[in-house]
Amino acid sequence: MSDLENTLQQVDNNLDASLDRLFELLRIESISTDPAYKDECRKAGQYLVDALNEIGFVASLRDTPGHPMVVAHHDGPEGTPHVLFYGHYDVQPVDPIDLWDTDPFEPTMKEVDGAKRFYCRGSSDDKGQLMTFVEACRAWKDATGALPCKVSILFEGEEESGSPSLDDFLESATEELSCDLALVCDTSMWDADTPAITTALRGMASDEVTIHAASRDLHSGYYGGAAQNPIHILSKILADLHDESGTVTLENFYDGVEETPDHIKQMWEGLGFSAEDFLGSIGLSMPSGEANRSVLEQTWARPTAEVNGITGGYTGDGFKTVIAAQASAKVSFRLVGNQDPEKVAQAFRKHVNERLPEDCTATFIRHGNSPATQLDYNLPELKKAAGALSEEWGKDAAIIAGGGSIPIVGNFKRQLGMDSLLIGYALSDDAIHSPNEKYELKSYHKGTRSWARVLAALAN
Repeated sequence: MSDLENTLQQVDNNLDASLDRLFELLRIESISTDPAYKDECRKAGQYLVDALNEIGFVASLRDTPGHPMVVAHHDGPEGTPHVLFYGHYDVQPVDPIDLWDTDPFEPTMKEVDGAKRFYCRGSSDDKGQLMTFVEACRAWKDATGALPCKVSILFEGEEESGSPSLDDFLESATEELSCDLALVCDTSMWDADTPAITTALRGMASDEVTIHAASRDLHSGYYGGAAQNPIHILSKILADLHDESGTVTLENFYDGVEETPDHIKQMWEGLGFSAEDFLGSIGLSMPSGEANRSVLEQTWARPTAEVNGITGGYTGDGFKTVIAAQASAKVSFRLVGNQDPEKVAQAFRKHVNERLPEDCTATFIRHGNSPATQLDYNLPELKKAAGALSEEWGKDAAIIAGGGSIPIVGNFKRQLGMDSLLIGYALSDDAIHSPNEKYELKSYHKGTRSWARVLAALAN
């Protein structure tokens, strides 16, 4: 048998032992947001250091102002690529505890509708996911004594609490961690039988605007009709963010937005996605946004302008007849392609200021900007990884995008100059961040086999 076939056989033969190792990690209560679990977070990091050293990595725990990073390196054959694998060992709090059917830190295997799954906090996000890669490396070492390419690993302990130490750590370790390609596991499959690679994530520009008019709230009978009403003005400004076709009207908003290639859109059309079911599950029926765009295109590949909150005037119980002195809104823009978050934010402020009547002013509070990430659809490594996944799952890997953001991908591009392949085996019903989080045994087993194949494909 080939090295790959021997490795896959090793994964199968050692599945029970692999699960035992994962369950040991899952029992560690590594909740990063709560200072009471600081020692548990360190314990989880050290567990991974020990596991990686055991299979031949040179691994260490690196202190930060917060929870430590796990960094590990393993040599590969000369001439093969050097990949950096990223995951996070910290988990979300378990509250509300009374909604858990089992102990949230005691892995519990159950069979539901013929499928085995294990329930535990972190089982899907992200301990089960990262261990698929560790166990794939272990299988390669056990079967062949080597890895097919050079591998470095970065496991973070603060992802669930905003990654406050990440930027500075990457800055200090730029030379050590800069590789040919990053592999990120903190993502999902298309469905239980279809693997996926996420190639695009939307960025964001967010701002808070307050319209100021009179020096105080006014009696709406005494001043109504004569005084400016900031709520009226703000409502008009926000309504003007879109035209009748759903197009965003900010000046030069679509600079840097490229059309999705036809073959990718055709692939998305073949995924069996139902806009009716997607919207129906939240009590809606008609797509909004840009006209003549599919829902997948709207949520994966097009930029948006959304109002996330409005305040002004009296909002308590009962009624109070006032004209507010000010009104505020929080507005966010999801960005794609090469849109510049700063230019979008400035365009929004210009949009507001151009629409202010006399006697009114606007103030702004910035709430953060981040660019989108987009993988080249023709990247050779993308095609190799997709082929490896298809071989394992017996179905073409879906090349998908994400409507939200995974900040680490932007960090890797900006700070380390690396593209990232986002490959994970989670499912949409894994209840991550919620009570009764679970991970499918099939996802874990075939996810491990998948990483073994991906490493071989990238090495070739």
